[in-house]
Amino acid sequence: MVQLQDQICPKEPVIFYTAGGNHLSAHQNTCQTENMFTIEHEFDASVITLVDDEATQLMEDVTINIFAECVTVEQFDPRTDRVQKITMSHNQIRDLAAALDLPEGVYRFSRDDSET
Repeated sequence: MVQLQDQICPKEPVIFYTAGGNHLSAHQNTCQTENMFTIEHEFDASVITLVDDEATQLMEDVTINIFAECVTVEQFDPRTDRVQKITMSHNQIRDLAAALDLPEGVYRFSRDDSET
């Protein structure tokens, strides 16, 4: 359980990533800002909404829908007046979460068969 309001701040920012099953979470513990997001658990998906509430030029909210078979990332595009959607597999989300904290390079995950 992560307490965002009363946390003890480290000297350096710490980023936590978890990807597995139907859940993806990313949390940067800097204690310098108060970013807003919501998490809702629907019948067929978990829904995370990221609110851009601190930038000088605010971007539209990003909604991440985590289904059993895939993950969709949606954002309203005011230029086209349409919602743009990207559909990703859970493996792609796992790779994305890992890539956020890795240096430049080419990587491949190998699955340990003993973990299945």
